[in-house]
Amino acid sequence: MKQLYILFLVCLSVGAVYGQDDRLQEGNAQYSDGNFQMAIDTYKGILSTGVESGTLYFNLGNAYYKNGELSNAILNYERALLLKPHDKDIKYNLELAYSQTTDKIESVDEFFLSKWVIDFRNKATSDTWAFIGVACFILTLIMGALFFFSRSVILKKAGFYLGVGLLVGSLVTLTFSYRQKSKLVNRNYAIVFSPSLTVKSSPDASGTEIFILHEGTKVKIVSTLGQWKEIEIADGTVGWVEETSITII
Repeated sequence: MKQLYILFLVCLSVGAVYGQDDRLQEGNAQYSDGNFQMAIDTYKGILSTGVESGTLYFNLGNAYYKNGELSNAILNYERALLLKPHDKDIKYNLELAYSQTTDKIESVDEFFLSKWVIDFRNKATSDTWAFIGVACFILTLIMGALFFFSRSVILKKAGFYLGVGLLVGSLVTLTFSYRQKSKLVNRNYAIVFSPSLTVKSSPDASGTEIFILHEGTKVKIVSTLGQWKEIEIADGTVGWVEETSITII
């Protein structure tokens, strides 16, 4: 009886996967036919079932872009990039969408080595880095065994140096995995959805107006106080906005 129940659950899961695939193909067909709003509704319907993928968010972003909804396009491109940080098509479309926003904010100069590390880390997902890290750790154990049990001096040296290198590699890749996973779980960036958003000096409507942002601008959420969010823009300037005016990536 238990085996039949498990088989039933497996069949349901397989059927759900095929069903979502059919709906994705349906949305793609609607997009190809120029029915962008219908494609949006289909893609959002898939997301409402709890299914997420970089491809799905990318397609939804494309449909929003074609439908003239720039903020929604940017939001979904950003979500797609979280799941597929190495995807060149997503990066290209996202840059194209950002080039059409009103606000042109100069980013704070980043140390070149830090930027290189981030770019390298974004070449793979959290799961991929975790797999590489575990593989390196297993190889480290093998090299350790070679060092301790081999009678050959050459093999002992090889086991030691390779083991140290693999251990470092394991620590680095597992750290990369953690950071990539952290970006997915702790989403502290958002997109402005108000056509014109006044940023305040304090978390209340009577606060001093500092500057104005427009829809499509990406901001970092620094802290929360009630219905207000303290944000930071690319040049390091901070201020407060109502949470209803932004949407978390």
